[in-house]
This record gives sequence, C-alpha cells and structure tokens, in this order.
Amino acid sequence: MRKLLVCTAITALFVSAAFAQQTGTSAAANATTIQLPQPSKSGGMALTDALAHRRSTRTFTAKPMTQAEISQLLWAAQGITDDKGHRTAPSANAQYYLRIYLATPDAFYEYIPVGHQLKKLQSGDLRAKLSVQPSVKTAPFVLLIAGEYERAAQKYGDRGPRLTALEAGHVAENVLLQATALGLGAVPVAGFEPKDAQTGASLPAQQTPIYLIPVGHIN
Repeated sequence: MRKLLVCTAITALFVSAAFAQQTGTSAAANATTIQLPQPSKSGGMALTDALAHRRSTRTFTAKPMTQAEISQLLWAAQGITDDKGHRTAPSANAQYYLRIYLATPDAFYEYIPVGHQLKKLQSGDLRAKLSVQPSVKTAPFVLLIAGEYERAAQKYGDRGPRLTALEAGHVAENVLLQATALGLGAVPVAGFEPKDAQTGASLPAQQTPIYLIPVGHIN
C-alpha cells in the first residue's frame, strides 16, 4: 500500500510539472484550475519611467512567458487589491463588467480574480481564431478583454456600453504599463471582429470581446 501511494504521488508530481511547463504557471490540484504565484505589489519600475517608455510592440521572440510575468500582468488587469474586493482597474460602482481571458500557444484560460487563478477552458492554440493580425497569432501571451454590455445596461441604461468600454480602457492601460515595467512588449489591438473572436473562443453570447493585447519578449 505504501509503495502504491509513493508511486501515485510521483506520477501526480510529473503530471503537474508537465502541465505547468506548457502553461507557464503552477498547476493546482484541480487540473482545470491553476494557482498563480503571488504578484509583486511594491517596488519595480517607477510609474513615470513606465509612462515614458511605453511603446506599441508588434513582434516578439519565441521565448515563453514566466510564471511571475503572467501572474503580474493578470493582476495588473483585474487583480483584487483589498478585502472589499476592489480591483486594480476602476469600474462604475465597482460592478466589474469585464471578463479577462488568456490565449497561449497551448490553451485558452479565464482569469479568476478571486483567488488569483486561471481556469483552463480549452486546450489548443486559439490565437489565430481571435484575429488575423500577426501580433495576435504569434505573441506567447494574448489577453482578451470581454465586456458584459447587457449587464451594464440593466443598471445604467444607455450609459452601460460606454461605461463598459471605458473600463476596458482602464484595464488595457494597466496591462500596457505593467508590461513596460517588466521589460516586455505589448500592443492594444482593436482591429478585429468581435463576433469572430467570440465564436473562435467559444465565449458566452453575453460577453463581447473589446480588446486584444498581445504581450511578449521584445526582439
């Protein structure tokens, strides 16, 4: 019995390590949920330096993203910053009308702010299904920001879509500045068909893609 338990533990360790290597993150006990490492919340590049050096980058090396880089970028997008559930980017009345997704060469995930986790939704490379733009198809990390316009409209009426779009802009700027601070390249992409991206990623009908942000190491 003891031998069986040892063998089982070793097998689980190798499976977890292989999955982590594919995704650039550490795998949790649940194979579909990945616990991200804790992000840094102090230090790093000064904000003024990040603002001064931010540029749109459309070509990237093949170097994969690290666990720490993925964690930091997703936290910058929608990470929780206090015990009341407030996040890094502002939202009208703290309702948070966005969903954050991540496309890599291996899989497609949703970022879960509570617990700072990734939920694996699909295996395989969906990047080309999101956009025909080369920066999207080749970046090792593509953030997809989707908005829940109908939910926003239920509370704010005609202002709902505008408030949702503004919220997406807040998130995009956070990600771009965080990428700069990490020494990475990134570019905000709005030149794509939201319905095509929604279909390609199998997103729910009530979630409309607003932005794609390819991120990677600079050539």
